[in-house]
Amino acid sequence: MPKNSSQKPDNKPAKNSKMPSLPYLSAEARATQGKNLRNKAPRSAQAQWHAPKNRRDPVEILSASNAGRIEHLVPIRFGRMSQSPFAFYRGAAAIMASDLAKTPTSGLYVQACGDAHLMNFGGFATPERNIVFDINDLDETLPAPFEWDVKRLAASVVIAAKHIELPSSHATSIVNDLVREYREKMSDYAGMRALDVWYDKIDLQNYTHRSTDPEVLKRTRKRLAQRIEIEQRKSHPEIMYPKLVVHDGGEPKIKDEPPLIFHTTELLTPGAQSDYATVIEAYRQSLPEHVRMLFNRFHFCDLALKVVGVGSVGTMCGVALFMAGEKDPLFLQVKEARQSVLEPYAVKSAYANQGQRVVTGQRLIQTASDVFLGWTRGINGRDFYIRQLRDLKLSAIIEDWDTETLRLYAKMCGHALARAHARSGDSAMIAGYLGTSKSFDQAIGEFAVQYAEQNSLDYRAFIEAIREGRIQAQMDA
Repeated sequence: MPKNSSQKPDNKPAKNSKMPSLPYLSAEARATQGKNLRNKAPRSAQAQWHAPKNRRDPVEILSASNAGRIEHLVPIRFGRMSQSPFAFYRGAAAIMASDLAKTPTSGLYVQACGDAHLMNFGGFATPERNIVFDINDLDETLPAPFEWDVKRLAASVVIAAKHIELPSSHATSIVNDLVREYREKMSDYAGMRALDVWYDKIDLQNYTHRSTDPEVLKRTRKRLAQRIEIEQRKSHPEIMYPKLVVHDGGEPKIKDEPPLIFHTTELLTPGAQSDYATVIEAYRQSLPEHVRMLFNRFHFCDLALKVVGVGSVGTMCGVALFMAGEKDPLFLQVKEARQSVLEPYAVKSAYANQGQRVVTGQRLIQTASDVFLGWTRGINGRDFYIRQLRDLKLSAIIEDWDTETLRLYAKMCGHALARAHARSGDSAMIAGYLGTSKSFDQAIGEFAVQYAEQNSLDYRAFIEAIREGRIQAQMDA
């Protein structure tokens, strides 16, 4: 990237992707620079989506993304994606990354989420045990144009609204509200002190919004309180330990529940059952020194593979059991970190270890990250990042939502995304580009509707490929 700028002049990969320091200019001067970028990429141009004639086959892209995955789990991935256009969209980040690279770009780079759909936002507990709302899945994080995240989030709203059978006019209205929230929050961040932006957070339990119906807020808070109570019980060691662990004459072991939780074999995943000491030590060294002191209290007992999410199915993800005492377990989620879907189109990662890429991006984007967040490399050469398996994490369950509940949630996502982008990018330049009118809101709304239709076409092609036997799909047991 150019020195002292958050802009990238073209879509060619940069030599590294470390975010640059911001120039010593007033917010007003940087806003003017952002406004001038409209000459190159008008806000109205952000509405454009027309599939090019040479567009790559989406089924081919998905199949290519299976390279290196555990082969017998790939049909489960496709089975989950086949359930609906919304489920398909969640697993199709690689398709959209390819498409976004062909759209007009502002050139304003941030540490992008890379997969900013509705279901990758949610609540979780900070180390201080407060419940905050933030982006909670950053497997694809990489510096990229800010609008790529906005477009993926906006399109997910239209697809989700159709999934829960809301009128199309409601979906358009919700998307416009989401983008307006992003734009207005970015303007707010542009006028704040840097430290105030960094410390800003969305308190989930006390969240309010000036334009939200009080009855919707009341209903949402009631649901939230119920969910927090449930997740607190699920996260408690007294619940997790007997559910996940079995004693088999020696040290405790993780229960096998195939095909979703199982112990691997040397034949299936070469190197995975080798001595873990080197891998664990590399992870330990990635932790801050004070956290290492805490981690040293625990000793490794067992590791099993665990099928997670939609997009991650087939990658080497697992759950590791550590014990500090007889009734003192620590469950860590181990997730394989692969090249970001954005990397062929944005910039090359600055980190040799993809797990470090994810961890660094997560620490940059999130208000507070898991205390045990770290990275390592397996004996088999795969990169991993590690965090606690379940620490009061709240994901959206949209199936019984109405229009106003989805609208409130979409605004929260818009706010969280603006906060994430303001931490890593130049909020004044982005705010200058966005402006104060509805031009950007309307453009993204148009794009979202058009791309939701593209997603439907791709989904139909995907289902046809399953029917023809070109790809295999298996529903979860």
